[in-house]
Amino acid sequence: MARAPDDGYENELLPGLRATVEAAHLADELAFSAGRLDQLRTAPRGLYADAVMLDDPEEQAWLLFQIAYISPREGDDPFAEIDRVRTTWASGALPDLEFVELGPRTAHDPRRGTRTLEAYRAWAQRAGSQAAAFSGDEAWTPQRRFERAFERLALPGFGRGPRYELLVLLGTLGVFELRGWSLHLTDAMDPTTIAAKRVFGIGDAMNLQRRASDLAAALEVPMESLDLALLNWSHPEAGRITGGARDVDFDERAAELRHRLRAEPADEDAAEA
Repeated sequence: MARAPDDGYENELLPGLRATVEAAHLADELAFSAGRLDQLRTAPRGLYADAVMLDDPEEQAWLLFQIAYISPREGDDPFAEIDRVRTTWASGALPDLEFVELGPRTAHDPRRGTRTLEAYRAWAQRAGSQAAAFSGDEAWTPQRRFERAFERLALPGFGRGPRYELLVLLGTLGVFELRGWSLHLTDAMDPTTIAAKRVFGIGDAMNLQRRASDLAAALEVPMESLDLALLNWSHPEAGRITGGARDVDFDERAAELRHRLRAEPADEDAAEA
Protein backbone atom coordinates (compact mmCIF):
# COMPACT_ATOMS: atom_id res chain seq x y z
CA MET A 1 0.00 0.00 0.00
CA ALA A 2 1.17 3.53 -0.71
CA ARG A 3 1.77 5.62 2.39
CA ALA A 4 1.10 9.31 2.86
CA PRO A 5 4.10 11.47 3.85
CA ASP A 6 5.00 11.38 7.54
CA ASP A 7 3.91 14.69 9.08
CA GLY A 8 4.56 13.73 12.69
CA TYR A 9 1.07 12.44 13.43
CA GLU A 10 0.94 10.30 16.58
CA ASN A 11 -2.00 8.66 18.31
CA GLU A 12 -1.86 5.74 20.72
CA LEU A 13 -5.11 4.44 19.24
CA LEU A 14 -3.54 4.28 15.76
CA PRO A 15 0.09 3.37 16.43
CA GLY A 16 0.75 2.39 12.82
CA LEU A 17 -0.12 5.78 11.31
CA ARG A 18 2.28 8.69 10.87
CA ALA A 19 0.21 10.91 8.58
CA THR A 20 -2.74 13.11 9.59
CA VAL A 21 -4.42 12.58 6.23
CA GLU A 22 -4.50 8.80 6.78
CA ALA A 23 -6.07 9.21 10.23
CA ALA A 24 -8.63 11.65 8.81
CA HIS A 25 -9.49 9.21 6.04
CA LEU A 26 -10.01 6.43 8.59
CA ALA A 27 -12.29 8.72 10.64
CA ASP A 28 -14.39 9.37 7.53
CA GLU A 29 -14.67 5.68 6.71
CA LEU A 30 -15.59 4.78 10.28
CA ALA A 31 -18.29 7.45 10.20
CA PHE A 32 -19.69 6.13 6.93
CA SER A 33 -19.63 2.50 8.07
CA ALA A 34 -21.30 3.30 11.39
CA GLY A 35 -23.89 5.40 9.54
CA ARG A 36 -24.57 2.50 7.19
CA LEU A 37 -25.30 0.25 10.15
CA ASP A 38 -27.65 2.90 11.57
CA GLN A 39 -29.46 3.03 8.22
CA LEU A 40 -29.75 -0.76 8.04
CA ARG A 41 -31.18 -0.80 11.54
CA THR A 42 -33.70 2.01 11.15
CA ALA A 43 -34.44 2.55 7.44
CA PRO A 44 -33.05 -0.23 5.22
CA ARG A 45 -33.15 0.28 1.46
CA GLY A 46 -33.51 -1.99 -1.57
CA LEU A 47 -33.24 -5.72 -1.00
CA TYR A 48 -32.36 -5.09 2.64
CA ALA A 49 -35.86 -3.68 3.10
CA ASP A 50 -37.28 -6.66 1.20
CA ALA A 51 -35.49 -9.03 3.59
CA VAL A 52 -36.95 -7.29 6.62
CA MET A 53 -40.46 -7.52 5.16
CA LEU A 54 -40.28 -11.29 4.63
CA ASP A 55 -42.14 -13.22 7.33
CA ASP A 56 -40.00 -16.37 7.19
CA PRO A 57 -36.51 -16.31 8.80
CA GLU A 58 -35.38 -18.99 6.34
CA GLU A 59 -36.21 -16.78 3.37
CA GLN A 60 -34.70 -13.75 5.11
CA ALA A 61 -31.43 -15.55 5.80
CA TRP A 62 -31.20 -17.00 2.28
CA LEU A 63 -31.79 -13.62 0.65
CA LEU A 64 -29.13 -11.99 2.84
CA PHE A 65 -26.72 -14.82 2.09
CA GLN A 66 -27.20 -14.20 -1.63
CA ILE A 67 -26.61 -10.47 -1.12
CA ALA A 68 -23.40 -11.08 0.84
CA TYR A 69 -22.20 -13.78 -1.55
CA ILE A 70 -22.83 -11.90 -4.83
CA SER A 71 -22.25 -8.41 -3.33
CA PRO A 72 -24.14 -5.24 -4.31
CA ARG A 73 -22.56 -3.31 -7.15
CA GLU A 74 -21.72 0.38 -6.92
CA GLY A 75 -23.97 2.68 -8.92
CA ASP A 76 -27.57 3.72 -9.26
CA ASP A 77 -29.10 0.26 -8.77
CA PRO A 78 -26.76 -1.80 -6.59
CA PHE A 79 -29.18 -4.71 -6.17
CA ALA A 80 -30.31 -5.14 -9.79
CA GLU A 81 -28.17 -8.18 -10.57
CA ILE A 82 -28.87 -9.87 -7.24
CA ASP A 83 -32.59 -9.30 -7.68
CA ARG A 84 -32.41 -10.74 -11.19
CA VAL A 85 -30.83 -14.06 -10.19
CA ARG A 86 -31.97 -14.63 -6.59
CA THR A 87 -34.02 -17.66 -5.66
CA THR A 88 -36.17 -18.60 -2.69
CA TRP A 89 -35.09 -21.01 0.01
CA ALA A 90 -38.29 -23.03 -0.33
CA SER A 91 -37.66 -23.70 -4.02
CA GLY A 92 -34.35 -25.41 -3.30
CA ALA A 93 -32.95 -23.76 -6.44
CA LEU A 94 -29.56 -22.10 -6.63
CA PRO A 95 -29.11 -18.71 -8.33
CA ASP A 96 -27.75 -18.93 -11.88
CA LEU A 97 -24.56 -16.89 -11.70
CA GLU A 98 -23.13 -17.66 -15.14
CA PHE A 99 -23.54 -14.14 -16.50
CA VAL A 100 -24.12 -12.19 -13.28
CA GLU A 101 -22.29 -8.90 -12.70
CA LEU A 102 -20.59 -9.19 -9.33
CA GLY A 103 -20.07 -6.53 -6.68
CA PRO A 104 -16.70 -5.49 -5.23
CA ARG A 105 -16.92 -7.73 -2.17
CA THR A 106 -18.21 -10.86 -3.84
CA ALA A 107 -17.25 -14.35 -2.73
CA HIS A 108 -18.19 -15.89 -6.07
CA ASP A 109 -15.52 -17.36 -8.31
CA PRO A 110 -16.89 -18.67 -11.64
CA ARG A 111 -14.21 -21.38 -11.61
CA ARG A 112 -15.75 -22.78 -8.43
CA GLY A 113 -19.25 -22.87 -9.89
CA THR A 114 -21.98 -23.53 -7.34
CA ARG A 115 -19.87 -25.39 -4.77
CA THR A 116 -20.07 -22.64 -2.14
CA LEU A 117 -23.83 -22.29 -2.56
CA GLU A 118 -24.27 -26.03 -2.25
CA ALA A 119 -22.02 -26.11 0.83
CA TYR A 120 -24.12 -23.40 2.50
CA ARG A 121 -27.36 -25.29 1.93
CA ALA A 122 -25.79 -28.50 3.22
CA TRP A 123 -24.50 -26.62 6.30
CA ALA A 124 -28.01 -25.38 7.13
CA GLN A 125 -29.62 -28.72 6.44
CA ARG A 126 -27.24 -30.49 8.83
CA ALA A 127 -28.45 -28.18 11.60
CA GLY A 128 -32.09 -28.67 10.64
CA SER A 129 -32.58 -25.10 9.35
CA GLN A 130 -30.73 -21.85 8.83
CA ALA A 131 -32.32 -20.50 12.00
CA ALA A 132 -30.98 -23.41 14.04
CA ALA A 133 -27.55 -23.11 12.46
CA PHE A 134 -27.22 -19.40 13.21
CA SER A 135 -28.95 -19.38 16.61
CA GLY A 136 -27.19 -22.30 18.25
CA ASP A 137 -27.86 -22.64 21.98
CA GLU A 138 -30.64 -20.46 23.39
CA ALA A 139 -28.41 -19.54 26.34
CA TRP A 140 -25.72 -17.99 24.14
CA THR A 141 -25.24 -14.24 24.12
CA PRO A 142 -25.53 -12.43 20.77
CA GLN A 143 -21.74 -12.01 20.83
CA ARG A 144 -21.06 -15.71 21.36
CA ARG A 145 -23.65 -16.60 18.72
CA PHE A 146 -21.84 -14.36 16.20
CA GLU A 147 -18.48 -15.93 17.03
CA ARG A 148 -19.71 -19.50 16.75
CA ALA A 149 -21.57 -18.81 13.51
CA PHE A 150 -18.47 -17.23 12.00
CA GLU A 151 -16.41 -20.31 12.89
CA ARG A 152 -19.02 -22.74 11.58
CA LEU A 153 -19.46 -20.84 8.30
CA ALA A 154 -15.90 -21.58 7.17
CA LEU A 155 -17.21 -23.01 3.90
CA PRO A 156 -15.17 -23.54 0.73
CA GLY A 157 -14.93 -20.23 -1.10
CA PHE A 158 -16.76 -18.22 1.57
CA GLY A 159 -13.94 -15.95 2.73
CA ARG A 160 -13.65 -13.76 5.78
CA GLY A 161 -15.12 -10.58 4.26
CA PRO A 162 -18.40 -11.91 2.81
CA ARG A 163 -18.82 -14.23 5.80
CA TYR A 164 -18.45 -11.35 8.25
CA GLU A 165 -20.78 -9.17 6.18
CA LEU A 166 -23.49 -11.84 6.22
CA LEU A 167 -23.46 -12.05 10.01
CA VAL A 168 -23.48 -8.27 10.32
CA LEU A 169 -26.52 -8.08 8.03
CA LEU A 170 -28.38 -10.83 9.89
CA GLY A 171 -27.77 -9.15 13.24
CA THR A 172 -28.25 -5.52 12.24
CA LEU A 173 -31.49 -6.21 10.34
CA GLY A 174 -32.82 -8.19 13.31
CA VAL A 175 -33.16 -11.58 11.65
CA PHE A 176 -31.18 -13.31 14.42
CA GLU A 177 -29.60 -12.09 17.65
CA LEU A 178 -26.01 -11.67 16.48
CA ARG A 179 -23.50 -9.06 17.59
CA GLY A 180 -19.84 -9.00 16.63
CA TRP A 181 -17.19 -8.24 19.23
CA SER A 182 -14.24 -9.55 17.20
CA LEU A 183 -13.08 -8.78 13.66
CA HIS A 184 -11.58 -12.26 13.13
CA LEU A 185 -8.38 -10.90 11.63
CA THR A 186 -6.69 -14.24 11.02
CA ASP A 187 -6.69 -14.45 7.22
CA ALA A 188 -3.33 -13.09 6.10
CA MET A 189 -4.60 -12.43 2.55
CA ASP A 190 -7.80 -10.64 3.57
CA PRO A 191 -7.64 -6.90 2.71
CA THR A 192 -9.31 -5.85 5.97
CA THR A 193 -6.74 -7.82 7.94
CA ILE A 194 -3.88 -6.27 5.95
CA ALA A 195 -5.29 -2.78 6.58
CA ALA A 196 -5.69 -3.48 10.31
CA LYS A 197 -2.04 -4.53 10.56
CA ARG A 198 -1.01 -1.24 9.00
CA VAL A 199 -3.33 0.93 11.12
CA PHE A 200 -2.53 -0.76 14.42
CA GLY A 201 1.14 -1.35 13.71
CA ILE A 202 1.22 -5.01 14.66
CA GLY A 203 0.60 -8.40 13.04
CA ASP A 204 -0.38 -10.60 15.96
CA ALA A 205 -4.11 -11.45 15.78
CA MET A 206 -4.72 -11.15 19.51
CA ASN A 207 -3.10 -7.72 19.77
CA LEU A 208 -4.84 -6.60 16.59
CA GLN A 209 -8.18 -7.42 18.18
CA ARG A 210 -7.27 -5.66 21.43
CA ARG A 211 -6.28 -2.50 19.61
CA ALA A 212 -9.37 -2.63 17.40
CA SER A 213 -11.54 -2.99 20.52
CA ASP A 214 -9.79 -0.02 22.13
CA LEU A 215 -10.43 2.12 19.05
CA ALA A 216 -14.11 1.15 18.80
CA ALA A 217 -14.65 1.85 22.50
CA ALA A 218 -12.82 5.19 22.44
CA LEU A 219 -14.74 6.43 19.40
CA GLU A 220 -18.05 4.88 20.50
CA VAL A 221 -18.64 3.09 17.21
CA PRO A 222 -19.81 -0.52 16.77
CA MET A 223 -17.04 -3.07 16.44
CA GLU A 224 -18.70 -4.27 13.23
CA SER A 225 -18.20 -0.85 11.65
CA LEU A 226 -14.41 -1.34 11.63
CA ASP A 227 -14.74 -4.15 9.10
CA LEU A 228 -15.94 -2.08 6.13
CA ALA A 229 -14.12 1.04 7.34
CA LEU A 230 -10.71 -0.64 7.27
CA LEU A 231 -11.47 -2.17 3.88
CA ASN A 232 -12.40 1.20 2.37
CA TRP A 233 -9.47 2.94 4.04
CA SER A 234 -7.07 0.49 2.42
CA HIS A 235 -7.80 1.47 -1.20
CA PRO A 236 -9.09 5.07 -1.50
CA GLU A 237 -8.24 5.22 -5.20
CA ALA A 238 -10.83 2.52 -5.94
CA GLY A 239 -13.69 4.48 -4.40
CA ARG A 240 -15.82 3.64 -1.39
CA ILE A 241 -17.56 0.29 -1.18
CA THR A 242 -21.02 1.18 0.09
CA GLY A 243 -22.52 -2.30 0.37
CA GLY A 244 -25.79 -1.10 -1.11
CA ALA A 245 -26.24 1.78 1.35
CA ARG A 246 -27.65 4.95 -0.19
CA ASP A 247 -27.69 8.53 1.07
CA VAL A 248 -25.91 7.79 4.35
CA ASP A 249 -25.69 10.94 6.47
CA PHE A 250 -22.28 10.81 8.13
CA ASP A 251 -20.63 14.25 7.77
CA GLU A 252 -21.32 15.34 11.35
CA ARG A 253 -20.03 12.06 12.77
CA ALA A 254 -16.96 12.22 10.53
CA ALA A 255 -16.09 15.68 11.87
CA GLU A 256 -16.50 14.41 15.44
CA LEU A 257 -14.30 11.36 14.83
CA ARG A 258 -11.61 13.46 13.16
CA HIS A 259 -11.61 15.67 16.25
CA ARG A 260 -11.34 12.69 18.60
CA LEU A 261 -8.46 11.27 16.60
CA ARG A 262 -6.73 14.68 16.44
CA ALA A 263 -6.82 14.37 12.68
CA GLU A 264 -8.47 17.62 11.66
CA PRO A 265 -7.01 19.44 8.65
CA ALA A 266 -4.55 22.19 9.45
CA ASP A 267 -5.92 25.73 9.31
CA GLU A 268 -4.02 27.12 6.33
CA ASP A 269 -4.91 30.74 7.12
CA ALA A 270 -3.62 30.33 10.69
CA ALA A 271 -0.48 28.66 9.40
CA GLU A 272 0.24 31.53 6.99
CA ALA A 273 -0.32 34.09 9.75
